[in-house]
Amino acid sequence: MRNPNSSVTESFGAAVSSLNAAHLTDGVIRRSKRMMLDTLGVGLLGTSSPVFNVVLQHGKMYQSKENSSVWGRPGTFLPPYYAAFVNGVAVHSMDFDDTWHPATHPSGAVLPALLALAETLHSKPSGLELLLAFNVGLEVQGRLLRFSKQAHNIPKRFHPPAVVGVMGSAAATAKLLGLSPTQSMAAMAIACSSAGAPMANAATQTKPLHLGNAARRGLEASQLALLGLEGNKQILDLESGFGVFYQDYIPQHLAEVTPNGHYRWVLEDQDIAFKRFPAHLGMHWVADAAVNVRTQILTEDPNADLRQIKRITLRVPSSRYIDRPIPDTEHQARHSFQFNCCSALLDGEVTVDSFSSKMMNRKSLRELLHKVHLENPEDNPASFEKMYCEIMVEMARGETHTARCNTFYGHWRKPLSQEHLVRKFKTNASTVLTSGAADGIVQIIENLEKIPDCSVLGSYMQFHKHVTQREQSYYSASV
Repeated sequence: MRNPNSSVTESFGAAVSSLNAAHLTDGVIRRSKRMMLDTLGVGLLGTSSPVFNVVLQHGKMYQSKENSSVWGRPGTFLPPYYAAFVNGVAVHSMDFDDTWHPATHPSGAVLPALLALAETLHSKPSGLELLLAFNVGLEVQGRLLRFSKQAHNIPKRFHPPAVVGVMGSAAATAKLLGLSPTQSMAAMAIACSSAGAPMANAATQTKPLHLGNAARRGLEASQLALLGLEGNKQILDLESGFGVFYQDYIPQHLAEVTPNGHYRWVLEDQDIAFKRFPAHLGMHWVADAAVNVRTQILTEDPNADLRQIKRITLRVPSSRYIDRPIPDTEHQARHSFQFNCCSALLDGEVTVDSFSSKMMNRKSLRELLHKVHLENPEDNPASFEKMYCEIMVEMARGETHTARCNTFYGHWRKPLSQEHLVRKFKTNASTVLTSGAADGIVQIIENLEKIPDCSVLGSYMQFHKHVTQREQSYYSASV
């Protein structure tokens, strides 16, 4: 029975420490496996990005006795904090990772930290223990986001993964380390002092660092708590604690956890959005609506020249950082209503290649960008749960075509099928790994609760397809 005088922070510490594998439901296991698979795939793809290569060089400046795998880099190991950091950066380097509601990217802040930690533990955690810790990290993020109505909107001031993500990483790694309720409270208090990142760095190379820092700082916080470092025991209760991030923050106690009782996870009630192309989530409404209009135009006239479009009107939510009329970099393009609309109109899709220099600098696309006009209807709120995109295209001869997207395919209301999710993973993973390694990861995730040693994932994540078979067998000896 909970002490009526206990704090919200104490209820979180108790839950982190007390939740066990028996509390995991089939639905939570299924959804979290999908999140893990998608995160590993986009992380592998992200190891080809410039920002990943920069942070990898930074990480190589540090050494320690304990080391963890760097994804997609055979034989490359870093101290666990820096492995969590660079792998977390890889996950978000192209803005291709999962998105939750209220808005955050939950997996990239947690999974890199857990896998880096798992490789350093003397007694390797099982796949079921990894699943439990991962879900504890998700749960803390989901509950904290629900303490604020502001958090339900597209963010304006700070990037949520840098705030709730570091708390989730701390809770997840505290669980994997087996910390006590008091130590788990300390881990979250320590992590809170590393939380926060301004939205001004959205659409720059620095944004992916928000996920890397969340993973790294959460792991660091739980390790410090294990060594006895303390923080404010009411960090989640106070306006001057976690409440500094949300003006309407109203914390509530987490449900009491009993060893054999049922626990209702946030993930049971709120599914995840998986992206079909690497860009800000809001771009997916725009792309689907634009493809619909393109289909209308070409159905009416298969020989229509889409470069002859006279005017494009986009009715989207008001959100300053994703209103970028003429993006100059791939990161700006990933956060541009205008760019993703024009790419979808010209090509019938938006893909990884859409953000290459060659595709971005096409004359036809640059000319089309100048024809886009944004409108922000009052009934179109800046919320991933409630927003829509409406597009109207006026052709040179005067005809008009319109389309509206209320829910894109991949949204939590319209989830990707398992077939399409696995296909996305293999497409991303195959840019780095052998097909056998990609298939192996799919099998491991599918059977994760039966895997005795979850650190085997780290080995598979290093099976680079450009490494000779002899080298491969050396690096995979532990498998």
